[in-house]
Amino acid sequence: MTVAIVFLPLLGAILAGLFGRFIGRIGSQIVTSLLMVVSAGLSIPVLLSVGFGAGPFTVTLFDWIHVGSFDVSWALKVDTLTAAMLFTVSVISALVHIYSIGYMHGDPSEPRFMAYLSLFTFFMLMLVTADNLVQMFFGWEGVGLSSYLLIGFWNDRPSANAAAIKAFIVNRVGDFGFMLGIAGIYLAFDTANLDAIFSAAPEMAGQTFRIFGTELPVLTTLCLLLFVGAMGKSAQIGLHTWLPDAMEGPTPVSALIHAATMVTAGVFMVARMSPLFEYTETALAVVAFVGATTALFAATIGCVQNDIKRVIAYSTCSQLGYMFFALGVGAYGAAIFHLVTHAFFKAMLFLGAGSVIHAMSDEQDMRRMGGIWKNIKITYAIMWIGSLSLAGLPVFAGYYSKDTILEAAWGAHSAIGQYAFWMGAIAALLTAFYSWRLLFMTFHGQPRADEKTMAHVHESPMVMLIPLMVLALGAIFAGMIGYDSFVGAGRAAFWKNALAVVGTDPLEAAHHVEGFVKTLPVVVALVGILVAYLFYIVKTDLPAKLAGAMPGLYRFLLNKWYFDELYDRIFVRPVFAIGRVLWKRGDVGIIDRFGPDGISFVTRIVAKRTALMQSGFVYHYAFAMIIGLAVFVSAYVVGLQG
Repeated sequence: MTVAIVFLPLLGAILAGLFGRFIGRIGSQIVTSLLMVVSAGLSIPVLLSVGFGAGPFTVTLFDWIHVGSFDVSWALKVDTLTAAMLFTVSVISALVHIYSIGYMHGDPSEPRFMAYLSLFTFFMLMLVTADNLVQMFFGWEGVGLSSYLLIGFWNDRPSANAAAIKAFIVNRVGDFGFMLGIAGIYLAFDTANLDAIFSAAPEMAGQTFRIFGTELPVLTTLCLLLFVGAMGKSAQIGLHTWLPDAMEGPTPVSALIHAATMVTAGVFMVARMSPLFEYTETALAVVAFVGATTALFAATIGCVQNDIKRVIAYSTCSQLGYMFFALGVGAYGAAIFHLVTHAFFKAMLFLGAGSVIHAMSDEQDMRRMGGIWKNIKITYAIMWIGSLSLAGLPVFAGYYSKDTILEAAWGAHSAIGQYAFWMGAIAALLTAFYSWRLLFMTFHGQPRADEKTMAHVHESPMVMLIPLMVLALGAIFAGMIGYDSFVGAGRAAFWKNALAVVGTDPLEAAHHVEGFVKTLPVVVALVGILVAYLFYIVKTDLPAKLAGAMPGLYRFLLNKWYFDELYDRIFVRPVFAIGRVLWKRGDVGIIDRFGPDGISFVTRIVAKRTALMQSGFVYHYAFAMIIGLAVFVSAYVVGLQG
């Protein structure tokens, strides 16, 4: 069953990718979507069996690599962490596949698009079922490749090509750290097998090794290198710049990348490697600090963006920050719980935004929307549900997972826990504000689009609305259904040994925090909603006045803290300058000049000089023959005398 879950998407990708022109657009839709739905359906009994029944198991497919003592098999490791990811990834991907049938209707390359979606899902499923680090790296890089193909799917657009290249390159920076971490783990543990690494981790705690003449703690160094890889894939501050630009891809791509695949890979990897992270407080503190900083950083930017998809993209970046600081304080179950609930409401928000864009004739700027809720009432209701869950209001899924993270950060009773809690609380205020800013600017007020666009505003077809309705059920009920198992009283029986906790369990402390810790996130969320209502419904001139009163801060946030400009100045321009020097002076000036160009130049000169001798007069040729004969005879005579 597990083999089918993982490899059915690959089969769909092969059929649609290689035989798409034979089975056609509809055939590609049916094959990929049907196989993905079957995969999603099979993931449910696996989750129930592993989490509540027989427990974890491993399926060995074949021996893969044998080089000296390096022995790696291709195997599928299925514990509760894997089962939860299999369910989340396959269900969200199946719904995105179905949604894409309507959204991509009329695109001439739809079979290729459906093949890419299925391939993307296969690599993510391979990543989460990895039994060893080499296999995990295979899935890790496959996800990066697929994201490049999907972000740049509309390759006739220069902006899409640039965004795809940017995502690929920025992720390579993080992947370099991940590769070093894997190499370091093999150096320290003499194995890449996860179970063997985890069993040896306690003995490695406190040990050091010498690198470049410096003694470094083994586990801290390795975990920090692994976290660099997680920062790239999960768009944490510093390596986040690719994520907003990924909006250049079709909206279903945005939903899949931001909800269930790629960006969650880093969260999964840190949770998977928790038996190592638990023995290094320094690495955990770094994870918590980066996550908390990202949560606030991305939320501030989301408050001023005008592209509907970019607002939701920065929301993803912020919510990933919550997951990471949960990991950093040791609340691994809370991080995965938020990963699951976030997948439902974030996929719903992205696909809902796609429904809005579809209704608005491909318009994405919220400043050119407004007053459309009566025309697309189902989409409007869907966006409300997603926003309520994102803001973490009671009953909705985000309330259970996000509040648990904040309570665990407070319950950690550490300086980094306090920092994470207050950064998360402020981010919760901003999250509610930008969520309702999006709702009010998009659906309420006077129409700001032209008459032609407004005349064509219409609800999306049912093939797009049905996945949204299914996701809405998850955004409402996933929190209350999963709370007890993921972070409540039943968590030990559910997780078993999938997540390591050494010492005090922060989730236990989370259930006994002060009352204000439990109520503060809800209060600040309500404040954020009220401020957005005041700014965009009651006093619509206030945002412009506030931006005018603080132009520097507004430009700073609008330009995304100037990270792109900073990287352009520090990295891009110098690299281009070096490239031009190597090209003009090295390649053209030296290699070509004295290499192929030089040889061809000399050949042309010799040919031209030789051509001068071809005058066309017989007596010239006769004279040359006589001279040649004289030289030959003279040489022969001289040779005889010698």
